[in-house]
Amino acid sequence: MSNKTKYLMVQGTGSHVGKSVLVAALCRIFANQGLRVAPFKAQNMALNSFVTVDGGEVGRSTALQAKAARTEISVEMNPVLLKPKAEKEAQLILNGKPYADVSAFDQFHQNKALRTLKWDAIESSLQTLSQQYDLIIIEGAGSPAEVNLREFDIVNMEVALHTGAPVLLVADINRGGSLAAVVGTLALLSEVERERICGFIFNLFRGDKRLFDPAIDFLKQKTGLPTLGLIPFDPALALMEEDALRQDTVCKGDPEIDIAIVAHRHLSNFTDFDPLMLEPGVMLRFVHTPIQLGQPDAIILPGSKNTMSDLQHHFDTGMAQRIRTMAEEGTPIVGICGGYQMLGKELFDPDKVESNQGVLEGLNLLALITEFQSEKIIRRVSWRLSGQPPFFEDAEEVVEGYEIHCGMTRAVDPISNPAFFSTLPDDEEEGFVDPTGLIFGTALHGLFENDVFRRRFVNVLRRRKGLRPLPKPLHSFREFEDKEIERWATFVAVHLDLKTIQSMLDLS
Repeated sequence: MSNKTKYLMVQGTGSHVGKSVLVAALCRIFANQGLRVAPFKAQNMALNSFVTVDGGEVGRSTALQAKAARTEISVEMNPVLLKPKAEKEAQLILNGKPYADVSAFDQFHQNKALRTLKWDAIESSLQTLSQQYDLIIIEGAGSPAEVNLREFDIVNMEVALHTGAPVLLVADINRGGSLAAVVGTLALLSEVERERICGFIFNLFRGDKRLFDPAIDFLKQKTGLPTLGLIPFDPALALMEEDALRQDTVCKGDPEIDIAIVAHRHLSNFTDFDPLMLEPGVMLRFVHTPIQLGQPDAIILPGSKNTMSDLQHHFDTGMAQRIRTMAEEGTPIVGICGGYQMLGKELFDPDKVESNQGVLEGLNLLALITEFQSEKIIRRVSWRLSGQPPFFEDAEEVVEGYEIHCGMTRAVDPISNPAFFSTLPDDEEEGFVDPTGLIFGTALHGLFENDVFRRRFVNVLRRRKGLRPLPKPLHSFREFEDKEIERWATFVAVHLDLKTIQSMLDLS
């Protein structure tokens, strides 16, 4: 490891305690001090992913942290990614590329060769990053104190010991039992591992801080370690924690447009729809059953890590028939990636890439056929947008995004289902729309991050309800996200003992 590069690690007493958003805040805090900062997560298990410039797949949360650090995301920042595709199986992404499907048991018990393979990628990535950055801020995963998994844990203390990073241990005080979680975590670590812990951060605090002062004193006496942060709950925080699906209804202002997002069992990249929260009056709901679907103004079928299994589940539960009925009644339907594949006539999986089913009927809302192939398409793209009304009327802009899929989708009848995208610069066609113009699908993730398209989409829905269209100026999602990162970092900095943390790193 480089002697010049500094390391700081954030671990948690459990999952979803706020590690990823706290790392994002720290990345921006230190980037604002003029340091070259990189985030790092050795192994991530997530269905929200992103694509690097050179076509590698990484966890979406690490990509957000790279934005916070004001640097370009690279596969070295997340060398191992696990994407669950069944209850006990996940796709292993190694150095940004699919490597194999692995079982949970192989992951954590018998397969020592797999552990060595992953650790080699982790060590190499850290070495590369250490030559490019002044400070690497490392995120752990879950808890470092899972004794049944400790031998094969390559994300937490193994990385801390390898880099010599001081570790900040984060607990979610909102859940209750945070003191026991902190003390219990320390008790289950080995002596050499405990020596890496330098202090505690309590996240999502509500109430009067003075009521927690005795707990801080107790921890100091019990462990000899300081509490370095008490981060209040921030109800305005718009940055999502890892794979934490929004369970509540989200709306900016009074609800006027109701958009239902179908929550597949293997739902992936649901962050595609965060930009819609910028639009006034748009209510987003993630729905799991036909009853929850209700009578929305539009239905979106998002991505899936197991498209055929999720589609079969929708047929079994009646969700598929309900969507078909609503399409017949004129409800706009949008499919993204796996949801796009579901909209077609048939899905073929001859090599059992996704499931044991060789063929499955689609929703038959677009004249498309999808065939799954072992080679995965991972790329950033720019598309020229054009097409028929209402959603593509007078559309001439270029939209940007990324693709992550194994299925190849083609139109059976391109005349009745014309394409509305063509790539730059080679005019490859993608994305298809039905004759009414109300049903369309695309493999493009990040579609709604394109501000002009998003506003047009919302205004079409508003006009259909007799509502006045939203005026310009547009809200820029990318500017909003950067401002939110900056606001969050400023908020966190106020409630951290940054002087002590900086002294740990010797950044003077």
